[in-house]
Amino acid sequence: MKRDWTLLALCVPGVLYFVVFFYVPLLGNVIAFKDYAPFLGINGSPWVGLENFATLLEEPEFWSAVSNTLQITALQLLLYFPAPIALALLLNSLVGHRVKRFIQSVVYLPHFLSWVVVVAMFQQVIGGAGTVSGFLNTHGITIGNLMSNPDTFKLLVTAQVIWKDCGWGTIIFLAAITAIDMSHYEAAAIDGADWKRRLWHVTLPGIRSVVLMMLILRLGDILSVGFEQMVLQRDAVGAGAAEVIDTYVYYHGIRDGDWGMSTAAGAGLMKGLIGAALIYAANKLAHRFGEQGIYR
Repeated sequence: MKRDWTLLALCVPGVLYFVVFFYVPLLGNVIAFKDYAPFLGINGSPWVGLENFATLLEEPEFWSAVSNTLQITALQLLLYFPAPIALALLLNSLVGHRVKRFIQSVVYLPHFLSWVVVVAMFQQVIGGAGTVSGFLNTHGITIGNLMSNPDTFKLLVTAQVIWKDCGWGTIIFLAAITAIDMSHYEAAAIDGADWKRRLWHVTLPGIRSVVLMMLILRLGDILSVGFEQMVLQRDAVGAGAAEVIDTYVYYHGIRDGDWGMSTAAGAGLMKGLIGAALIYAANKLAHRFGEQGIYR
C-alpha cells in the first residue's frame, strides 16, 4: 500500500465508477421479489416471492424478446466477432506506416458516433429514399426500404455494429499481434513458409489466448445487444423483429409501470446469472485446451 499508493490512487476513479453505477444498483434487484410501487418505495412494497418470475415465464412477449436477443447475439458472434480479427490481420500486413496509421484512424472514427447518427446515416443510404435505393431504382432494381424490413432487420443491426465498432475492436488484436516475437516469422521464412503459412502457424497461434479471452468476456454480455440501437429502430420494423430483453424491460417497466416483472426480466438477475454461468463454463473449457482464460 505504501509503495504503490500512486498507482492505487489512479485506480480509485475506475473503482468508484463500478461501485456507484454497477454494485450499488444491484441492491435494487430486490424489486424483482416485490410488487413494487414507486409511491410506496422499496421498503413499503409488499413481498410477492417468485410470483414476478412465474408471470414472466408465461408472457409470450418475453419469450419473443429472448428469441430475438439470442438470434441477434448468434449473428454477432458469427459475423461481428471475427471481423476485428480479420481487420487487424489486414492492417498488420500493410508495409507503409503512414498508410496504416491513416486507415486505422478512418476505421476508428465510427466508434465515436452516437447510435442516433449511425441509424440516420444508414437511413440516408439504404432507406426507402436513400442513395443506394435511389440509384438502384433508376436502373430498374427495386429493393424497397431495407430499414423497415422485419425479415432483414437482424442482419441490418449486425451490419451496423460491424461498421461502427469493427475498427475500434482491432486495437486489442493489433496489440497482441505486435507482441509476437519477430524471430518466429524469420524462422518460418527461412524454412520456406509463405505468408499464408506464417499467418496460420505463427500469427494466429500467437493471438489465440487473446481471442479466447475476448470471446469469454463477450459471452458474459451475451444478452445485451444494444438498447439504444434497438429502441431507435423498433417502431420502423415492429416489436416482433426488434424487441429484445433490454427494450422489453424499458417498455414494460418504465412505460407500463410493471417494475417488479421487468426487474426480474433484465435488471441484472437473469442476464447476470446466465452471463456468469457462460463465463465460468467457457473459462473451464479454455483451461482444458491449455489456455489461461480470464482467471485460474
